[in-house]
Amino acid sequence: MRRLLVLAVTAGILVPLLPLAVWAVAGTWRYPDLTPSRFSDRGLSLLVSGDVLRALGTSVLIGVCVAALACAIGLPAGRALGLHRFRGRRLVQFLLVAPVIVPGLAVTLGLQVFFIRLGLSGTVLGVIAVQLVLTVPYAATILAAAFGSYDIDIERQARTLGAGPWHTTTLVTVPAIGPTLAATAVLTFLISWSEYILTLLIGGGRVETLPIVLFAAIGSSDTQVAAALGLFVVVPPLLLAAVAAGVLRGRQGQLMGRPLA
Repeated sequence: MRRLLVLAVTAGILVPLLPLAVWAVAGTWRYPDLTPSRFSDRGLSLLVSGDVLRALGTSVLIGVCVAALACAIGLPAGRALGLHRFRGRRLVQFLLVAPVIVPGLAVTLGLQVFFIRLGLSGTVLGVIAVQLVLTVPYAATILAAAFGSYDIDIERQARTLGAGPWHTTTLVTVPAIGPTLAATAVLTFLISWSEYILTLLIGGGRVETLPIVLFAAIGSSDTQVAAALGLFVVVPPLLLAAVAAGVLRGRQGQLMGRPLA
């Protein structure tokens, strides 16, 4: 039953990509033909062009920085919310997720003025900063749930044995919540990878990521190029999510002391 469910979910993800794969190599495909009458590698060859590779590098750079910073900020915030009960905690939680509840376009338009005044508009640093507004709430909320079942005594034992704050955090706290932290990093990276509106408004068209290049291709009505870029945007996150799920599943199996089925 479990394997059937996995196959069904996999099929649900991959089947919609099949038309993209066909369009990416379709030189001529006119209605009502069921298959392309001519194939071409023009769309796929574009993926190794300088503009696309630069956009790929920018997307990876921004995604990695956003994931790292979101986890670094979300870790102490999640720890405070997960371990401590204090007056106003619910209000803090609400304010934390408010940027996610409010439409991203409204948030960005409000922040754009400040980014322009700070000289961050049209820069990679500005795009990273504005994407943190969206990703930090997710990171803090997920890590707060992890710290909700966290045993603080293991830190006390490390302190008793002479470990300082830094060693306690890096050698005890982070490994204890490692799977959740890794899942948070993957999630925030994927959010950053697919972000379009925030990048467009704050980047001002000067910061080109893969979604920016993709939407430009869609606007040009070049179906073959748009399909190829669509695959290029969608497939890497799917592979990353699959690899991360396998690694985390293996880690869970090791912690439980039994082999995975």
